[in-house]
Amino acid sequence: MMSKVLKLNKYWTDIYYHLHFSHKDKITHQAIRILQHIEKNKGIGIGDIATFLNVSHNTASENVKRIIQKGYLKKQRDSLDERKVTLCLTETGEEVLYRNTSLDELKLEKVLNCLSSKEREIIELGFKTLSEVVKKCT
Repeated sequence: MMSKVLKLNKYWTDIYYHLHFSHKDKITHQAIRILQHIEKNKGIGIGDIATFLNVSHNTASENVKRIIQKGYLKKQRDSLDERKVTLCLTETGEEVLYRNTSLDELKLEKVLNCLSSKEREIIELGFKTLSEVVKKCT
């Protein structure tokens, strides 16, 4: 099984390397991880970020503060419990996250156009299946 895992990892890194957007934002990998964690887990606060990164609350707070200063995040009161402050992405934060974690649609479309319709269906089904299973298993 390990050789399959290594192969999949190699394929994924090749795909991302060739199809990612050109990076134009000065943002750290850790900041991207924070933005991604907030996007995937609505209603989280700084304590959740600290747990996710396995750092102190103060360290997480400083990281979040810097991301807020860049205009990528904002704090808001929880609608169900006004004592709780949650984090959410700004429109700019969503754009930065997208450009730093997604594939460039134009590049991807060019590659997909080189494949048969059957090959495109197989790839879509494979990615869809993997996406669904990973959400259940992690």
